[in-house]
Amino acid sequence: QVQLVESGGGLVQPGGSLRLSCVASGSIFSIYAMGWYRQAPGKQRELVATIPFGGSTIYADSVKGRFTISRDNAKNTVNLQMNSLKSEDTAVYYCYADIVGIGRRDVYWGQGTQVTISS
Repeated sequence: QVQLVESGGGLVQPGGSLRLSCVASGSIFSIYAMGWYRQAPGKQRELVATIPFGGSTIYADSVKGRFTISRDNAKNTVNLQMNSLKSEDTAVYYCYADIVGIGRRDVYWGQGTQVTISS
């Protein structure tokens, strides 16, 4: 089985920073894209950032210049450094990974981590 476990969410004031991390574990042969989505109350889940294996990163327009996505392929980890946070960044953040496991390729999701921006 494959699992994604997130960490790093919390409460921070506007203008502050947070770093989210997500580790994939289990029967993993390779990982293609990894990334982050978020879902605010009453809104649809939206892409925040994605990083392919060896490719160019993609960011939502709303986070460009403030968020940085990175990955460590040796550790099956994807990180999201979030700076200059705004109240509209408040949401549950979900990591995902496109993983080739035993006899299958599938997209896996983390359980979600709450990020709250408030003074």
